[in-house]
Amino acid sequence: MKILVDADACPNPVKEILFRAADKRAVETLLVANQRVNVPPSPNIRAIQVPKGFDVADNEIVQRAEPGDLIITADIPLASAVIDKGAFALNPRGEFYTTENIRQRLNMRDFMETLRSSGIQSGGPPPLTQQDRQAFANALDRFLTKNS
Repeated sequence: MKILVDADACPNPVKEILFRAADKRAVETLLVANQRVNVPPSPNIRAIQVPKGFDVADNEIVQRAEPGDLIITADIPLASAVIDKGAFALNPRGEFYTTENIRQRLNMRDFMETLRSSGIQSGGPPPLTQQDRQAFANALDRFLTKNS
């Protein structure tokens, strides 16, 4: 089991939680991004820089994902793709995407995209709160306790 991180959009506090968990649990953790990502010196943590381009990092993550891996992402289509491969997907707010909830989230994402393309400003997600960070850390810890 390894952790793959959609690092382009992953908040720094979440990366810090992941770095601590990777070293504490000796879990291979790969941060995939189309820009340089700083990672601490560790045998368990690596950054992979892919070329710039639409969905290049997402495609790399899907290609590397294996059943049982944990993918950290807020990208709903990416979450759907890795779930289809038998991996788990956790967002930076500590919520797991599942086969039961991913279709609804894809539909909502598509609906919001339609609104934005018609000129309606919907804003982005709210800032990551301390509660979100704690929820992420707790969900990650529970997952790693159960699966590593």
